Amino acid sequence: MLVCNHYMEVLMKSRQIQLGKVIIGGGAPVSIQSMCNTDTGDAETSLAQIERLAALGCDIIRLAVPDEAVLPAFQRICAQSPLPVVGDIHFDYRLALGALQAGADGIRINPGNIRDLEKVRLIAREAGRLGKVVRIGVNTGSLDPEIESRLGRTPEAMVESALSYCRIFEEEACTALKVSLKSSDLKMTVEAARRFAERSDLPLHLGVTEAGSMKNGILKSAIGIGSLLLQGIGDTIRVSLTAAPEEEVLAARQILQAVGARREGPEVVSCPTCGRTKIDLLPMVAAVEEELARLAAEGKHLPWRKIAVMGCCVNGPGEAKDADLGIAGGQGKGILFEHGNAICTLPENQLLDTLLQKIRQAAEEIF
Repeated sequence: MLVCNHYMEVLMKSRQIQLGKVIIGGGAPVSIQSMCNTDTGDAETSLAQIERLAALGCDIIRLAVPDEAVLPAFQRICAQSPLPVVGDIHFDYRLALGALQAGADGIRINPGNIRDLEKVRLIAREAGRLGKVVRIGVNTGSLDPEIESRLGRTPEAMVESALSYCRIFEEEACTALKVSLKSSDLKMTVEAARRFAERSDLPLHLGVTEAGSMKNGILKSAIGIGSLLLQGIGDTIRVSLTAAPEEEVLAARQILQAVGARREGPEVVSCPTCGRTKIDLLPMVAAVEEELARLAAEGKHLPWRKIAVMGCCVNGPGEAKDADLGIAGGQGKGILFEHGNAICTLPENQLLDTLLQKIRQAAEEIF
């Protein structure tokens, strides 16, 4: 996995911590997180889902710990998971202690919905003693009551709440912390994360909570997470969708690739269709993306940065001059080009097959 040098430089601003085998912050690659939607009490089903998510590129997995009854299964999951496991805790401090003692690599708590700060301190002491990571989550619905009364439900109130909770943990010698500030309001989420990054070097987990369905959720997450990543803010991400967690991981990979924070294969660029387009472009683009996904699943990665599938000579080698390889269609024919230079002219019915053959050949040579 390659990481953009710009991100390596910017992310040096955040403190580095370790969650299981995953390094977070301090210039480490941005990590992808998702959350199981299985019953945590069903270890077999949960572990099977974790295996699938790991194969798709997930780095960290979180599971709900709703009651003490799931802790035996949660302990088995922690012991057998291929990914670092984070216990998701709400309201009951005893569940946080139980998750830590069951072997979780970290826990996610929202101190605002535990309320009793002495109980929060008990969690901090145990996490510090075990050397575990704690993600302090702050949502607009669970701010510090005193801060909310003073500042309202605002980005500044979210930041102040997070900083006050972090101080409590650090006072109890729990310093392996990361923070998330989330709202279903996109602008509030982005502003809160930006302000926090200006005031603290703690790693930040990014996401837009309650983002919605696949279509709307990916759009909101791409804008929110992507805009922060482009500012060098963010160390782990979750694309929260009303969809299967597998879809969250795929969307997260696309966002990271789009902003240049992670490169797992060449980007496919294609032009918008118009009256100049004389070839059936859409299925060609889909076929190239499917082929790259298949090669990635087989562990075969191309050294190229960009592959272009263009509809006409206007948007062909000119607009896509920096593509490593590409095709541009015409009237019943098209060209194959490399780095902006036309290699040959081909009948339309040979364009896609020739491009795919070139991709497969390059993958086999590297593999």
